[in-house]
Parts: sequence; structure tokens; C-alpha cells
Amino acid sequence: MSAQLIFRDKYIYSDGAIQEMVIWQLPASSPERPHGLKYRLFYGYAGHCIVRYDNEHGKGDHKHYENQEKPYRFSTVEQLVADFSDDIEHHRSQLHE
Repeated sequence: MSAQLIFRDKYIYSDGAIQEMVIWQLPASSPERPHGLKYRLFYGYAGHCIVRYDNEHGKGDHKHYENQEKPYRFSTVEQLVADFSDDIEHHRSQLHE
């Protein structure tokens, strides 16, 4: 059994910024992915990442914000999406200050 897509959404802002969220249910959990999910949440422009949350193999749950990479403590999908959205909102509010 392979990973099953459970959520996909893409939104393009009027300034060309892209927000894309993709979440898969894995066939089994693992020590690296105890929640049994694989995900990639991206915000940025073509060729330029500003915010990204993911759990690629070998790194576990983590987030990228501009040029920094930090571990991320996953709790629920809802919290993941809320944290991602908060980081986008924070970045976009700085653009309009």
C-alpha cells in the first residue's frame, strides 16, 4: 500500500505569491513520522521559498522561514495549517508596513 493523498490546495495571491499545501496519509507510522503523515506546505514565488513546512525523509518535522530552518513540533493537522497560515500572515503584514 502506498501513501494516499488526503489534502491538496493551491492559492495564488494577486501579487503572484503561491500558497500550496499537500498532505499524504502513509500506510504506517514510523519513528521519524509517528503521526503517519507526509506533508509539504509552501508559500513563496516561483523559484523562491519564503515559508515551508515539511517532513522530508532524514529531517523529520521542520519549517523553513526565509533563510532559517528550525525543528517543528507537530501536534495536529489543524495546528500545522494554523501555524503555517500565521507565518504567511506575518510575512505578508511586513510587506505592507
